[in-house]
Amino acid sequence: MPKALHFKGDKKVKKRKKAADPYDADDAPSKQLTTSAPAETQDDDSWVSADAPSDISGPIVIVLPTDAPSCIACDANGKVFASSLENVVEGDVTTAEPHDVRQVWVANRVAGTEQLSLKGHHGRYLSCNKFGILSAVATAMSPEEAFLVIPVPDNPSAFSLQTPRDKFLSIDESASSGTEIRGDMESITFNTTFRIRMQARFKPRLRASKEEKAREKISRKELEELIGRRLNDAEVKKLRKSRLEGNFHETALDLKVKSSHDKYASM
Repeated sequence: MPKALHFKGDKKVKKRKKAADPYDADDAPSKQLTTSAPAETQDDDSWVSADAPSDISGPIVIVLPTDAPSCIACDANGKVFASSLENVVEGDVTTAEPHDVRQVWVANRVAGTEQLSLKGHHGRYLSCNKFGILSAVATAMSPEEAFLVIPVPDNPSAFSLQTPRDKFLSIDESASSGTEIRGDMESITFNTTFRIRMQARFKPRLRASKEEKAREKISRKELEELIGRRLNDAEVKKLRKSRLEGNFHETALDLKVKSSHDKYASM
């Protein structure tokens, strides 16, 4: 279940912890070890760039190729417009973060396809009609609410959004009313080249990397408390390796059994 969108500076509400079960006291350390990594990753509300179409999921910001950093946004009535981005470091759009909930879209894969649906902050879907006009008033999915994300050749981490009519979303900065966003461009050009920023916890490769690093973080003291005796360097290395390979509990049990045998053998 997706978590609510967070901006930097928002206060995090701490959840109340359930009382510990006295019958699970022996298993407490191992439970803590197996749950700490996902919790750390799920709480990561920083923003990163999508590198491939398969990365794109959850809350995203679609950064436009305008002179001044901007992104696709929509208001409560479903009007789609270009919104200025304030959270950009020294004009680098690869550092962009939203400051207004209207700038955020929730991306979800359309079942059975490689297309994405984009839901606005007001719960309506972005769509493009046959005239290339964008809006966000649809309450349900149809072909007009599905977009295909296509990597731009020779431009890493850049994408174009294609409509079901094989046209592309593009910008026109020469419009009298300001930057106009349309969906009727015939081919990929500079004006159809977008960057997509997303929350780190939804990026598959980044999430997997963080979980792996979190599994590596365990002190010798924690391991010795878990096994119930002092460990040598080889045993510590073996336990840490088993955490990465997913057989930590089996390895820990073997060492505990070995400790018991050694205890009785020395009596």
